[in-house]
Amino acid sequence: MPQPPINIDKTNSDLRWIYVDFNSYFASVEQQLNPKLRGKPVAVVPVETDATCAIAASYEAKAFGIKTGTPIYEVKKICPGLICILAQHEKYIEFHNRIKEEVEKHIPVSAVCSIDEVACKLMDNESSEEVATKIALSIKKGLAKNVGEFVKCSIGIAPNKYLAKLATELQKPDGLVILHKHDLPDKLLKLKLRDFPGIGYSMEKRLIKAGVKNFADIWAMSAKQMRKVWGSIWGDRMWYLLRGIDLPEEVTKKRSIGHSHVMSPELRSPDKAKFVARRLTLKVASRLKRLGYYASALHFSTRLESGQRLEGSMKCIKAQDSITLTQMLNEIWKALKPQMKGQKLKKVSVTAYELSEANSGQPELFDPLPAELSKKRKKQESISNAIDRINHKYGRDSILLGMLPTQGRSFTGTKIAFTRIPDMEEFLE
Repeated sequence: MPQPPINIDKTNSDLRWIYVDFNSYFASVEQQLNPKLRGKPVAVVPVETDATCAIAASYEAKAFGIKTGTPIYEVKKICPGLICILAQHEKYIEFHNRIKEEVEKHIPVSAVCSIDEVACKLMDNESSEEVATKIALSIKKGLAKNVGEFVKCSIGIAPNKYLAKLATELQKPDGLVILHKHDLPDKLLKLKLRDFPGIGYSMEKRLIKAGVKNFADIWAMSAKQMRKVWGSIWGDRMWYLLRGIDLPEEVTKKRSIGHSHVMSPELRSPDKAKFVARRLTLKVASRLKRLGYYASALHFSTRLESGQRLEGSMKCIKAQDSITLTQMLNEIWKALKPQMKGQKLKKVSVTAYELSEANSGQPELFDPLPAELSKKRKKQESISNAIDRINHKYGRDSILLGMLPTQGRSFTGTKIAFTRIPDMEEFLE
């Protein structure tokens, strides 16, 4: 029996992307999980102290002017009824995976842009405004039914991913905005410079210095002028993206693996902060092994309570074992300790860089390991792998190097950067 013909939409629509951006994501997840938080001002915090900052705020809290980065001690002055919730990063990953699974029921996810954002490429038969809108509404309905009615999103539909992302900024919360090429630049004129991806604090200052004060000024620039002001090819790319051109994605290569931690007050003494730095180093080593990389350099940095920043680096013949990396951290710490002068440390960061793939098969052309050191390194890698297996089986921090398990448990949980979504395995490292 012949199959009925497929009805293909042959309109010349310029719509090519759907962008799904979740509103006040961490706070929304908390309100979904706990009905007592619904309709109330909520701030999600990394540590339980008024000295910290909000990493997310519910829309009820945003009504008081509270936003990401606002110090909690200031927040409580303007909103005495604020409820502070300690971040549950495992739950945010769990909801992220459920969200992605739900969106996939309606349209394939082409790009996971952050913990709370995904982008989907429209096929030719999906690119009409009517069909694209139907897909967007079905995503919203499915999310409310299968993920939670309090985990709301704004959806943008546009000729490219960049404009679709911008469209989500035009109507929040729970918005749905369509941007065509003929809507430009008018629909974007009300946005502030910082609303545009690629314009952060430093870039905004550079633009203002160049006489660019708003989007109308950006729109008036040529591609050549934008490249000059941005100081990179991104200025060129942004010129075309703002005009609805769907450029191919730039291929990126992983350059570093790192972790950082903002300390609660009881962990800020140099001795206790060193435990935190050492634990972060162990997490870096575990991720290097799991992702299949070796590092040839380690960087440590800290911000003191006075605001002073200290940092140091050390190079090695490529390594991924926790013993080598913690020894390198100890050397860097030893060099920096006199500069600390007993001051308290507010934040520490550990980053492995100059990465090479473990399975690249490329031999060491320079400074190969001597036979004796090679034997020692293999033994260290074997010990490091055994520690990881035990921690995966019996729980994170069952075995730690240079500290007791109880010394690590108060600060070892994996945290989420909005641009990087940890694997669930990372919560065991």
